[in-house]
Amino acid sequence: MDLSQYAELFLAESREHLSACNQLLLEWERHPAGLTPVSGLFRAVHTVKGMAATMGYARVTDLAHRMENLLDVQRRGAHPATDELLQLLFRARDALERAVELSVVGRERELDVAAIVADLEQAAARMAPARPGERPVPSPEPTEPEPEAAGRLVQVTLRPEAPLKGGRAVLVLKRAQALGAVHAVTPPVTAFEADEFDGRFSFRLDATAAAEQIEAALKAAGDVAHVTVGGAEAGGPAPEPGATPGDAGAVGGGPSRHIRVDLRRLDGLMDLIGELITVRGRLNQLAAERRDPAVDDVAIQVSRLSSDLQAEILQARMTPVWQVFDRFPRLVRDVARELGKQVAFRVEGKEIELDRAILDELGDPLMHLLRNAVDHGIEPPAERRRRGKPPEGEVVLTAQRERASVTITVADDGRGVDRRKILERAQREGVVDAHADALTDEQLLRVLARPGFSTAEAVTSVSGRGVGIDVAMTRIRALGGTIEIRSELGKGTTFVLRLPVTLAIVRAIMASVGPERYALPLTYVAETVEFGAVTTTMVEGREAIVLRDHVVPLVHLRRLLGVTSDRAPARAPIIVLELGDRRAGVVVDGMLGQQEIVVKGFDAPQGTLPVFSGATIMGDGVPALILDAAGLV
Repeated sequence: MDLSQYAELFLAESREHLSACNQLLLEWERHPAGLTPVSGLFRAVHTVKGMAATMGYARVTDLAHRMENLLDVQRRGAHPATDELLQLLFRARDALERAVELSVVGRERELDVAAIVADLEQAAARMAPARPGERPVPSPEPTEPEPEAAGRLVQVTLRPEAPLKGGRAVLVLKRAQALGAVHAVTPPVTAFEADEFDGRFSFRLDATAAAEQIEAALKAAGDVAHVTVGGAEAGGPAPEPGATPGDAGAVGGGPSRHIRVDLRRLDGLMDLIGELITVRGRLNQLAAERRDPAVDDVAIQVSRLSSDLQAEILQARMTPVWQVFDRFPRLVRDVARELGKQVAFRVEGKEIELDRAILDELGDPLMHLLRNAVDHGIEPPAERRRRGKPPEGEVVLTAQRERASVTITVADDGRGVDRRKILERAQREGVVDAHADALTDEQLLRVLARPGFSTAEAVTSVSGRGVGIDVAMTRIRALGGTIEIRSELGKGTTFVLRLPVTLAIVRAIMASVGPERYALPLTYVAETVEFGAVTTTMVEGREAIVLRDHVVPLVHLRRLLGVTSDRAPARAPIIVLELGDRRAGVVVDGMLGQQEIVVKGFDAPQGTLPVFSGATIMGDGVPALILDAAGLV
């Protein structure tokens, strides 16, 4: 019976429990006298140990067992947490994560956990020294069976909360095979892999063991709620009359309404719905050309059904941001500790949802911004006291929904950016005009995002190589998002990231310039007006319009792209884009309406203007480029 098929599920489950360990250790560090986190830590590590034992990962099991022992001693002795103990547990948790990752890919032999295991054992011994002559009690193993009746029906029910139910069921069968021949497994072992498997199964066992001994052997597999041997139940109330393993319904209250789905399946569904949207556009175009009522009816039904299907798939891909945000409290804590700073880290809006594909790409940009906030932003405690600030700085990570986008901010109450120093350095390097006397927020971000540019006086293990803002900006732009900076000297810095909720399919406004068509995602479109119907003016040498007391600079797309194939229309539409506090009006030749487009990756040829974020295929099969709002505003 091969357990490798459960490896990915084991990895996903273990990561959740290890993430919980991080949160609980941080909570315990903030409140050393409290014992509530200890019980949670014990349960999380115990679960990982049980799952690792199911999978046969011996070193993971052993390491988790040693952590469990130390936590059990701590729990029973009610000792306040010391810095030494917490550091040891943080190290052990990281070692356990590394052990899990290597074991899943078949590299468990590369693990060297001897040092951390020894430290855990010594710590447990110091906290609960053994009495003279006392020897450790070995883990219980199934006793040898004693003769009795043979060929009995064995019914097993796993605990409802048991992780990896399929793997646990296989482990139970292995325990049973050690007692005698196993046959007539119901449902069959192949059904253990199904999402519908609820942890109830039965088999025939040819063994001469007592019912109590069979029960003990099977329960030693872990997470077994009930065992019934030969019609006489062992270990709890028997299943309801007539109920057989495999019946619909989960133990303890109805079928589960949540299942795990491999992300690759969701990616496959998204690719298929993308193709369907493209074909739908072609069908709608043919229906408009033929004007056949029957074809129109089919086109309308296909449009409705594909829209509903698209909405369901997109919703299935939506993931709360806490699944990425939860890794950052530990990051901030470790960086602050390394730099000798005191930092309070707060997360807001953890329930906001994003497409999983976007969320997976957010980890690195946010990591760089948070490390920069702690290193460059937050001052050392002594410096903060001199400036009249509390010795503990604050870093806040916030997510919130704005129309059809999500805004994520990283803010600190540190020293802020010294624009004068940045300006002088940028002028020395020829990045900014030598006659400039100040940097706007936009200019400041462009300078900071230059590869290799850093405000650090020296390179450290934390930062200073000038890659943080550059990496963040490149990745966010690749996701179709924007990044802004707001900073005030002595008060702090805030980075604002604006991202689309999903990448694959977006609603866009289609515009024409000369013979070509272009798409602009509606997320950033505020309104449209007509060029020639509003008064134009010049502001700082740039053409602009005044729209309800707001000056909106203009970008003539025809001039920007160098289109000279025909004359521009006298009265052209202006698409007003809005990104945070910035606005711009894009002048195009014509508007072609709105439609949903499937976003395709776009590798622009060298020398292409940085105003395109992707491409799409129109209903007639002709590609159209997607304009990057951030490159136009």
